[in-house]
Amino acid sequence: MATTRSAGAGGPDRAGSAGDRGPGHRSLADQLRGWSDERLGRLLAARPDLVTPAPHDFGQLASRAAVRASLSRALDALTRLELSVLDALVVAGQTPREDVVSIVHAAPDAVEAALDLLIDRGLVWSSVGGWRAVTGVADALGAGPGVSGLRVRSPDFADPSVLEAALAEITPVARALLEHVVDHGGEGTTGSARLTVLPADAATPAEELISRRLLVPRAGGSVVHAPGEVGLAVRGGRTTREPIDDLPTIAVAERSPDLVDRAAAGAAFEAVRRVELLLDHWGTQPPTMLRSGGLGVRDLKLATALLHLDEATTALVVETAHTAGLLGTVANADGNAVWVPSDSFDAWVARPPAERWATLVHAWLDSARLPALVGTRDPAGKTWNALAPELASHAVAEARRATLLALADLPPGAALAAGTGLPSLLDRVSWDRPRRPRSRGDYVAWTLTEAAALGLTGLGAVASYTRALLSDDKPTGLAELMPEPVDHVLIQADLTAVAPGPLESSLARSLQLVADVESRGGATTYRFTPASVRRALDVGWTAAEVHGFLEQVSRTPVPQPLTYLVDDTVRTFGAIRVGHAEAFLRADDESALTELLHHPKAAGLGLRRIAPTVIISTTPIDVLLPRLRDLGAAPVLESADGSVQVSRPDVLRARPPRERRASVRSTRESARIASVVTAIRAGDRAATVRPAATAAPLTPSGALAALREAIEAESTVLVGYVDNQGVSSERVIDPISIEGGSLTAHDHRADDVRAFAVHRITTVRPLASG
Repeated sequence: MATTRSAGAGGPDRAGSAGDRGPGHRSLADQLRGWSDERLGRLLAARPDLVTPAPHDFGQLASRAAVRASLSRALDALTRLELSVLDALVVAGQTPREDVVSIVHAAPDAVEAALDLLIDRGLVWSSVGGWRAVTGVADALGAGPGVSGLRVRSPDFADPSVLEAALAEITPVARALLEHVVDHGGEGTTGSARLTVLPADAATPAEELISRRLLVPRAGGSVVHAPGEVGLAVRGGRTTREPIDDLPTIAVAERSPDLVDRAAAGAAFEAVRRVELLLDHWGTQPPTMLRSGGLGVRDLKLATALLHLDEATTALVVETAHTAGLLGTVANADGNAVWVPSDSFDAWVARPPAERWATLVHAWLDSARLPALVGTRDPAGKTWNALAPELASHAVAEARRATLLALADLPPGAALAAGTGLPSLLDRVSWDRPRRPRSRGDYVAWTLTEAAALGLTGLGAVASYTRALLSDDKPTGLAELMPEPVDHVLIQADLTAVAPGPLESSLARSLQLVADVESRGGATTYRFTPASVRRALDVGWTAAEVHGFLEQVSRTPVPQPLTYLVDDTVRTFGAIRVGHAEAFLRADDESALTELLHHPKAAGLGLRRIAPTVIISTTPIDVLLPRLRDLGAAPVLESADGSVQVSRPDVLRARPPRERRASVRSTRESARIASVVTAIRAGDRAATVRPAATAAPLTPSGALAALREAIEAESTVLVGYVDNQGVSSERVIDPISIEGGSLTAHDHRADDVRAFAVHRITTVRPLASG
């Protein structure tokens, strides 16, 4: 036996195809009924003359594709044990329930439960001969995880005792060869082995197996395969050598449940506070939305500095707020789209912290967003931006829930071990959903990081209230674990205020207006500066309101340096005023300005006196001048140095005419010229190899032989061809295929692929390619 061919679990044998029988054994429709979509596509591409589908046939093909996609989604939701049970049904064919239980290498109760689940989901049904998988399951399983790789068992499979006796007679080398074929797709080539040989005359290991029907020849004689019953016998009557119901063990370390809950609750409170702080800030200073729909890198860095976090955690806060419906876009005064809090934000802020946290976490669990990719580069080399529409994956939501459910299965007090915990958790998630994508490892790692930042886990273990959340219940016990908000601060003489705990929402907003956050943590530190006090004055606070607020929120007496700081800031506030003006009017005669200011038709000019001889206007100069002249005034323009500016109307000029260009050739004319050039060059190549004397015409069989040689060598040839009108010509062609007396080739003269009748080809001569 020369080589082993891996046909895969989704090959024709597993699909129940009759393609190995003679073409006249059944009708074409019967032969094609069990074929997969991929195999049908290959057949129709190679033989389009076999069938011309009617319009309703296309609907049937579309329906088959929909069923295939539905089967694939159903299989994606199965565990490794359930996939192995389904694969055993494919290998066994129609078989009793007890036969399935016996050939699956797992506990009988687990196999029974898996079989019941497959029946409930419609993947297995009962027929006359026993239980069997629905049509299409074999193709949908493919060669993925949970698949044994065994071929389908023969309809009249041999007695197990006969197979055992045949296996006992073969040599160890033949046994090793058989195991190799079974483990690598169950199919191989015969090489020099004889197909008709008795066991006593077998000279090679391959002939030992063929003579005892342990390897069965397929049509054509060059391929042999191991039937499913042989593969089962080689593996001891089971589809797999190893048990497939052993759950991977997660490496754990001991943690106090109370400590885990307190750590997770603190992180949950911080997550809620960060969302509130960020959206409060964006409510007054919104970032601009990119044209691609995301958040700019600069705006993300500013948010990172505001929250005192790293960019990855800040991206998580932004994405979670947007997914929860708390962040949206509006158009600003300039017409540009900006990111601002949504209408739901105000109602969300008024709710208790535990309910606000539940809103964020539910949105995160069901979200398809990938905030962990923010800052990395896509396949094209561009940086992923937060809130970019393309930053999503349909598989991440299931990976998050599967990861947390696997952690929730651990007993209370058990947390992931350092170093080995993550790989073991990934093995467990892979067992639960083995058909998920290769990026699942990244999804699991990102889920652990994001869950810790949002307060779902603490110290590598799931919090007690998270277990209820994963069961679609309301999280209980979180409100008691969250720290109680405080309503006061401790103001110190160094112009700082320390919050001994999380502040009430309204107090935190007011304090952030009059002071800057210097450090965050269990006790947040605020610093008072002239700029921070001026910020409160800018929004309308008076000096009395600032002093009153400080006395109300401080449990310590307000220090004298802070009182002086507020008074000094108030004293200089508003000393210089800035207003908006488009033009000014100046006159030595105050009465002339007074008359103009009180003119009945001057109300729309936005005039305001700022000095006895100066009036400003909000109207642009080019509009203001003609309006003043309509009112009877005779204004003149004043230059920057105070002198009168005299100008005459602009003199109009036209651009010099452009030189007339020659008309551009049309696309059709260019294509025609290119085709003519191609034909001329093809004729030149043909002339270089044209023989001096006329060659004798070829017979159709001779032309076929010469063209087949050219196809195998992938060479260019010069052919003499007589068309339908009897005109003889020479063509330089690249033969592609011959079928049904027609040659398909690339014609150099027409620069296109066309068909030639073989019986009209008179000569075939090789031509150097190029």
